Amino acid sequence: MPDIQPRIEWVEETGSTNADIRDRAAAGERGPLWLAARRQTAGRGRRGRVWSGHGGNLFATGLYTFQCEPARAAELSFAAALAVAAVCDSATRDPALTRLKWPNDALVGGRKVAGILLESGAAPGGGLWLAIGIGINLAEAPDDAERPATALARHGRSLAPEDALVTLITAFEREREDWHLGGFGPIRDRWLTRAHGLGQRCEARLENETVSGTFADLGPDGALRLDLVGGGRRYISAGDVFFPDRG
Repeated sequence: MPDIQPRIEWVEETGSTNADIRDRAAAGERGPLWLAARRQTAGRGRRGRVWSGHGGNLFATGLYTFQCEPARAAELSFAAALAVAAVCDSATRDPALTRLKWPNDALVGGRKVAGILLESGAAPGGGLWLAIGIGINLAEAPDDAERPATALARHGRSLAPEDALVTLITAFEREREDWHLGGFGPIRDRWLTRAHGLGQRCEARLENETVSGTFADLGPDGALRLDLVGGGRRYISAGDVFFPDRG
C-alpha cells in the first residue's frame, strides 16, 4: 500500500460531507482525502435518516480509491468503527465505556455517540471510490434522536473537532494498513472485543421481516450471526438490531 498521507480540508458549513465527497469522486478526485465541516445542515445516516448537525461536533468524510470489489471495501466500516472508538477513548480515558454496535454505531455509556455511513461507486479512471462518512457527538447530542444519544463532553474531557479528526485519521490509517496486509480477520477480532450486546438476545428488523435470537458472532464478511430462538442460525448482512432495555 503506498504510503500516502491523506489530505485534510475544512469548510465552515455544508449540507453533507458525504454528498460533497460523492461529487468530488464523480469529478475524478481519488483521495486519500478527508473533508470536514464545522457545521452540517443536511447530514444523512443509514436508510436516509437525518444526522443532526450541532456545532462543535465532528462531521467528516474520507475518500479513498481501491482496486477491489465493493464487498471487500465495505469491511472498512469496521475499521472506521475502531477509529471512532479511539477518538472516544481519548476523551473518556476509559475504554470500557465505549462499545461498538453492529453495523455502524458507537455507544458511550449505552447511548449513541457516533454513526458511520459508507457509500461507494465506480471511480473515473478505474477502481472503486469509497466514501467513509463519520459523525461524532463531541460537544452536543440531539434530544430527538430515534435512539438515546450522548456527547463525549458528558463523559470526559472536551475535544476540539480538529483534534478529534487527527486522532480519527491516525487510527483509521493504522487499521487500513492492517486490513491491507492481514485482511479482515484481525479487524473483525478487534471489533468483537468491543461489540455491544455480544451473547445477548436481540431483535433484527429487516426490510420485510423481524428475526429474534442471540447475537453470537460475526461472519467472515462482517455479517451478524444470529442464533435463532427456535434453533438454527441466520447471518444478517443489513438491518437494524435492537437489544431490549439497551437501546
